[in-house]
Amino acid sequence: MTPGSIDLKIVRDRLKLVSEHIDELRTLPAGSFDDFAADHRNPRAAEALLRRTIEALFDVARHLLAKGFGLGPLEYREVARLAAQRGFIQDETLAERMEQIAGFRNRLTHHYEDVTTHELFGVVSTELGDLASLADELRRTAARLVVSPPSPIGL
Repeated sequence: MTPGSIDLKIVRDRLKLVSEHIDELRTLPAGSFDDFAADHRNPRAAEALLRRTIEALFDVARHLLAKGFGLGPLEYREVARLAAQRGFIQDETLAERMEQIAGFRNRLTHHYEDVTTHELFGVVSTELGDLASLADELRRTAARLVVSPPSPIGL
C-alpha cells in the first residue's frame, strides 16, 4: 500500500461519533449493577455502542497507518500494536489497553454470546475514560501527521 494524504474529515467524523457514543454510554445507569441490569435494554445498548465506539477508534488508527505509513489492511490487534510502535499512543499503559480493547471488540463481534452483563457493566462504569483517552491520542496524532508527514522510508 502506498502512503497518501490523511483525510481529516474521516478522522473528525469518526472521532465525533466516538464522542457521541461515549456520551450516550455515560447516560446508562452505571451506579450499581442492579440498576444497570434492571432494564434489559441497558446491556444491549452498551454492547452496541461499545462495539461501534471501538470500531470507529480503530478505523481512525487504521486510516492513519494506511495513509501516513502505507500499512494495511490490518487486523484489530495489529492496528493496536502498530499504533503503539508508530507513537500514536504515547502512554504505554494506554497502548497496552488498546490491544485489550481490540480483543474485546473481537469478542463483541464474534463471540457476543460470551460477553456478560457484568462485563458490560464493568466497562461502562469504569473504562470509558480509556476510550476517550484513545480518541484524544489519535486526534493529536492525526494533527501531527498532517503538519509533519512521515518520511517515505518511515523514519
